[in-house]
Amino acid sequence: MAELPQKAGAIRDLSPKARRIGWVGAFFIRLVSLTLRWRLHDPSGISTNPPDRPMIWTFWHNRIFVVPPLYHRYLRGRKGAVLTSASKDGEIIAAVIARFGCEAIRGSSSRRGTSALLGLIDWIRDGYDVAIVPDGPRGPRYRLGPGAAKLAEVTGALVLPIRIEYGSYWCFRKSWDRFRLPKPFTTVDVHLGPCAEVPSGLDEEAFETERVRLENLMNPHHETD
Repeated sequence: MAELPQKAGAIRDLSPKARRIGWVGAFFIRLVSLTLRWRLHDPSGISTNPPDRPMIWTFWHNRIFVVPPLYHRYLRGRKGAVLTSASKDGEIIAAVIARFGCEAIRGSSSRRGTSALLGLIDWIRDGYDVAIVPDGPRGPRYRLGPGAAKLAEVTGALVLPIRIEYGSYWCFRKSWDRFRLPKPFTTVDVHLGPCAEVPSGLDEEAFETERVRLENLMNPHHETD
């Protein structure tokens, strides 16, 4: 099979330092994830019988710690690419993601937003699923920005809400997202779907209705903490 052409911002562009730190970070995540008791909730069978079109994975910023092993466990049969920021922190996150077999797309959804969106469209058209943290990189927490809905409208990709709940965790309350780090040996409940489709050609009011609908799928219990 011919190799797909390299895209700007791909994992191959990362610095050696970021790759080294990414290796350490990935090792720590793997170590913790091995102690966790994973429970999958997948009523639509997405992990075993996924749709035949690309998906846009969405998950909240403060649950990002377990997303790499989650991908490796339940979605690794899919070609995946994750949007990360253009900052040094984003470069390290990209290096961690690479250790779990997922590509990274550099370029924040809040900075250089238009170019980031165009880049995501390119990956989707090449058959990749793409992952977006819809309340990142600076919040507001648990609010879904317009990027995921717009991307779904333009490309026809399905939105896959991924909800993650820890049985017990440490909460970093001084961070804007109140980042959650699962405690070793706790349970991790992973809820996949249901997938959502966003119609094309929406006017401003209809688009906002769709954005709110997707946000509600991500927040079935109206999280505010």
